[in-house]
Amino acid sequence: MTSHTFQRLQVRLLMVASLLMALPVLAQTPASDQAPAAAATSAAPVWAEGEIRRVDREGQKITLRHGEIKNLDMPPMTMVFQVKEPALLAKAGVGDKVRFTAVQETGRYVVTDLVKASP
Repeated sequence: MTSHTFQRLQVRLLMVASLLMALPVLAQTPASDQAPAAAATSAAPVWAEGEIRRVDREGQKITLRHGEIKNLDMPPMTMVFQVKEPALLAKAGVGDKVRFTAVQETGRYVVTDLVKASP
């Protein structure tokens, strides 16, 4: 193998190694960071259903046992959400069945709308 061929091989190997090292970082980047224009043009909000387990008016948080949240690709679970507006918690009570919309903002899950579910 000539010196020139060996150098070309080294350059190619370095390029491949660099790409392979970058793949895990790219895979962990949320889709909202990769395509903000697509998120901004989304149509109607996606509603989910849940039950209020805890209300923290002072901390502007709500704990919901919820079904699937399709727009967040989230399975059913119980978790704490921030609320976009404190007024959303005004009539919220533990045990209430609710419909809500949620988004992910700066690494946090935020309830943007909350209404009592129809019986």
